[in-house]
Amino acid sequence: MSTLKIPSALVFILSFIFSPSLTGQLILVKKSEVMVYDTPPFKECHASTIVEVSENKFLIAAFGGSREGKDDVSIWLSHSDGKQWNAPQLIDTGVSADQELYPCWNPVLFQSQAGTLRLFYKVGPSPREWWGMVKTSYNKGKTWSEGIRLPRDILGPIKNKPIELNDGTILSPSSTETITAQGLNWKVHLEKSTDDGKSWTKIPIDPQTEFNVIQPSILVLGDRHLQVLCRSRDNSVMQAFSYDNGDTWGSITRTELPNPNSGTDAITLSNGYHLLVYNPTVKGKKGRSKLSVALSKNGKDWQEVLSLENEKKGEFSYPAVIESTDGKIHISYTHNRRNIKHVVLEFD
Repeated sequence: MSTLKIPSALVFILSFIFSPSLTGQLILVKKSEVMVYDTPPFKECHASTIVEVSENKFLIAAFGGSREGKDDVSIWLSHSDGKQWNAPQLIDTGVSADQELYPCWNPVLFQSQAGTLRLFYKVGPSPREWWGMVKTSYNKGKTWSEGIRLPRDILGPIKNKPIELNDGTILSPSSTETITAQGLNWKVHLEKSTDDGKSWTKIPIDPQTEFNVIQPSILVLGDRHLQVLCRSRDNSVMQAFSYDNGDTWGSITRTELPNPNSGTDAITLSNGYHLLVYNPTVKGKKGRSKLSVALSKNGKDWQEVLSLENEKKGEFSYPAVIESTDGKIHISYTHNRRNIKHVVLEFD
């Protein structure tokens, strides 16, 4: 599939000069956008993840099947040479150790500084009953190990990619969804590894919070200073801060950013800015039919700078974002549950 080039006149329209108070005179340009699948081998797909495995070589994974939560929902993987995406490859069908078939959920691709490429995903009847799985590749995703179930109470990254600190510590953003007498109970936590993902410890984030939050992403604000941004059921993106590289966390609080109970993703860029991809709406008002990019210098003051999608109806959701080695920003997201869209942005 060839990449759709944006005409120069449209590039101007899609370029946004940020407020000097937030970002100086940077210009963000949409360079290309393309659907990942020419002919999807499934009726629906969702929850994509993207990774750069070597310079200008990318992988995207998503779950696909007849409908989210059905037993035929599997994990699919596509490769790109920087010019086009190949046909998706079936990676896991959700057959458990007891040979029962379960739906697959929320793949997350992550390659450590040591070069280990992992595909995390979930298998199980529902988000309240699923368990974490992982496959490993040592050849940039050409071949994969068998799926291994993660240890009890370790789910792996729930939706968004881990980060790796300068000392090699990997922090994986995770969350749980349970049902109590009071109803749904959503909690976020981190899973920490100091041995390149061989073992993990669980770190709670404000477990007594009044807010229902899941699917965190991690920003690096400064030396030992981290922030998580979380999906919520309270019409706001939620946040918490750590000042010891994620070992302990303060209270979960509201940001100024709206959230219609939909997944987000965020990244700290090499230029020091922080970028968030999100649905800038609240429940009942456009929902997931608008998808935007926001930027911040400090993780607290955000400016919406670019609209990726803005329709009266439709679903454009569950973004994943990375920065490639050449400084470009790559975003993948669900496009009406029928395909995954890949968008490339660049600072001009």
